Amino acid sequence: MSGDTYFIPANFTDAGRVLGLFEIRNVIEAVLLTIPTLFLCIYLLPLPMTPKIIVTFSAVVPIGGFGLMGIADESLSKWLYCWWRWRRARRIISYRGEVKSK
Repeated sequence: MSGDTYFIPANFTDAGRVLGLFEIRNVIEAVLLTIPTLFLCIYLLPLPMTPKIIVTFSAVVPIGGFGLMGIADESLSKWLYCWWRWRRARRIISYRGEVKSK
């Protein structure tokens, strides 16, 4: 047996992540969700500037957080793809285990 010792750095899981927390795919999805929401709120709300900013951030921050977290540790697009595949492949169960006697 060899006496080699290998040290694993504390930040080895940070590769491919932004700020060490969020995967790059989730960050891109969060940006793609929040930018249109931001512009829609800024241009369509008939409010003065301060309430407009408050309402905009009240909408953008939860949407961005949802995009960053994803669903069940998956990105939103991956979850949506899996859900769509399940939805297309599901079948109606007609046999419930009862045996009909004649």
